[in-house]
Amino acid sequence: QVQLVESGGGLVQPGGSLRLSCAVSRNIFNIYQMGWYRQAPGKQRELVAIISSGSRINYADSVKGRFTISRDNAKNTVYLQMNSLKPEDTAVYYCNAHVVVAVDGYDYWGQGTQVTVSS
Repeated sequence: QVQLVESGGGLVQPGGSLRLSCAVSRNIFNIYQMGWYRQAPGKQRELVAIISSGSRINYADSVKGRFTISRDNAKNTVYLQMNSLKPEDTAVYYCNAHVVVAVDGYDYWGQGTQVTVSS
């Protein structure tokens, strides 16, 4: 079992920045993949950024060049630095841990943190 707790969301003006944090209840150094997803009202949850245990990173096209995902294995924490925020970034942001045990994969989710970009 893995517990994830997100923090750092809030209200920010367009062009502003926020840093989201995801505290994980166990060592993350060997978790297969950590990621951030978001869900806007009336839309499906979508991938924002993922980082593997080998530090391979992928971003959604809509956030490339603006968002940065990182992990601190010593603190069991994953971050999402969000710069140049746009109103369309408004959503609930969820942290995800994808754990692989033998041939089985398990997904764990945090409770989400609201990000609102508005003037």
